[in-house]
Amino acid sequence: MFEKVNKVTQEVEAFVIQNKEALEQFRISYTGRKGQIADLFDDIKNIAPEQRKAYGQEVNKLKELAQTKFNQMQEQLEASSNGQQKLNIDFTLPPVPDTLGTRHPLTVVREEIIRIFERIGFNLSEGPEIEDDWHNFTALNFPENHPARDMQDTFFVEGNMLLRTHTSSVQVRVMENQKPPIRTLSPGRVFRNEAISARAHCVFHQVEGLFIDENVSFADLKQTLYYFVQEMFGPETKIRFRPSFFPFTEPSAEIDISCLICKGAGCNICKHSGWVEIGGSGMVDPEVLRNCGIDPEKYSGFAFGMGIERITMLKYQIKDLRLFTENDVRFLRQFESL
Repeated sequence: MFEKVNKVTQEVEAFVIQNKEALEQFRISYTGRKGQIADLFDDIKNIAPEQRKAYGQEVNKLKELAQTKFNQMQEQLEASSNGQQKLNIDFTLPPVPDTLGTRHPLTVVREEIIRIFERIGFNLSEGPEIEDDWHNFTALNFPENHPARDMQDTFFVEGNMLLRTHTSSVQVRVMENQKPPIRTLSPGRVFRNEAISARAHCVFHQVEGLFIDENVSFADLKQTLYYFVQEMFGPETKIRFRPSFFPFTEPSAEIDISCLICKGAGCNICKHSGWVEIGGSGMVDPEVLRNCGIDPEKYSGFAFGMGIERITMLKYQIKDLRLFTENDVRFLRQFESL
């Protein structure tokens, strides 16, 4: 009987398995319920009692050897099969182009705005997008009953925390933590509860500037914005200031530039006025300075703000604000050369 065990052991070791059919034949011949190893276990009753223990140990070793070989070959064949499936490529198909992405037009314009103001001494400042009531409203002289505090215009998070509606909140933090002179630019994302359309969105980008020092006048504000407009839109672009009202500046003015489409002659874009609005500006209200710990008797300053989307639309004659967030590759490819 021991000779039979040795014979089957040699057969198991020599059995060549190269495909699934050979693996199945190995299972039937050796590890299956009707295989040769099962027959060896049945023969144990014919073994002398004093040899049964040794015989059983040998057959168990054979069974373990056969099962291990079966499992290993099964894993190898499955791995090989998966590899062949992964390499099943039709090389006659045209290649997928390996194209590189480009900067978003809003990023391009944002960086250009920053470069322009950096050349005249402005530095960058940033702040949190989730703000408290003090930095977003109260410190900026917004009264308690101002419409911007209403849920219809502002996304409130919890308690007095909200998604900032402008980057003026960053200017408040700068004035609280830095002594004049201050000359800073605050670009960033802002949020307002508005219906999404071709001219409005609930998420957009602003850039706001602040200059605080002794003897700062409205003339300084005008010259700063004259410089920006001509650097951004070209030396032939004209600018005008219209009286307006903002809680945090006094006096206040809207900023208009001559229409880039009709050159001031009048068209649908400018509503036949020859002018298009790009932002707001004014002298910082003394109460805002006082709220931030700055003496309004000694210091004065100006502030301005504009939408980066608005500037981008004017510069590249884009007619729909929603294009900036739709991720349409056909739209974005138009700016590959920027």
